[in-house]
This record gives sequence, C-alpha cells and structure tokens, in this order.
Amino acid sequence: MSSPFDSPFIVPVAGCVMILGLGLGGIISEMRSKEMRSQERIAMLNRGVPLADIERMMSKSNEEDKKVRDPLRALANARRTAMVLISAGIGLGIFGLLLWAIIQQREVLVVGAVGVISLAVGGGFLVDYNMQKRELSRFGMELDSETALPGERLR
Repeated sequence: MSSPFDSPFIVPVAGCVMILGLGLGGIISEMRSKEMRSQERIAMLNRGVPLADIERMMSKSNEEDKKVRDPLRALANARRTAMVLISAGIGLGIFGLLLWAIIQQREVLVVGAVGVISLAVGGGFLVDYNMQKRELSRFGMELDSETALPGERLR
C-alpha cells in the first residue's frame, strides 16, 4: 500500500503552501502591528494625553523605521556585492573544472554551472552599480577615489 506522501506532486504542493503561508503570515503580522499601535493610542487617550502629543510620539516611531539611506553607501554595497559574487563565480568555476579534471565524471560539471550562475548575478550587480553611479552624476554628485572601482578612471 502506498503512502500519500509518495506522490511526485508533494514537493510542488508543499512549496506553494509554504509561499502562501509566508504571505499570510506577513499580512497577519502587519495587521497585528497596526492593531497594537491603535491600542496604544487608545490607552494614551484614556490616560489623558493630548492628541497632539500622541501624534508626535507616534510619528517619531514611524520616522525611525524610515531612515534615509545614503546613496554612496548603497553604491558601495552594490559594488562590493558584485565583486564578491563575481569572485565566487570564478572560484566555483575553476574548482568545478579542476574537480572534473581529477575525477573525470561528467556530473561534477554542475559545480561549474553554479559558478556561472553566481558570475551572472554578480554581473547584474555590476550593471546596477554603473546605473546608480550614472544617476548620482546626473544629480551632480561627483564620485571620489573611495567610491570608484579599482583601476577606474575618474573624471
């Protein structure tokens, strides 16, 4: 007698259920957060705190969540991520080819394919870095030697 878990559809169905569960969990968490904030406001009103003070206190907590990001830091993060992913892709590719040369089994070339994936994602981050750099120069922000890539010419 076969088990219902022997079906080839159990993994895709479980994956879809997991994604739905994560989405619903996020929605429920956001609803609960808003409910808690409204209960805090009601409790402060019951204690006699003026509405203007409540709004000021609540806006401070919202402002802390929405801090302004430094564009140069985002640029540096994109550059650093691109360099790490490209280096990891090259390293995995070389490792896969060396392992294939030693073992002489075709299945080992999958390691090299994983390196190509990492290399491609790193290339995407490098494109993003260049787009961000172009946008910053369009807004008049000049990049100094600390934010440029090594070997890159500065204007």
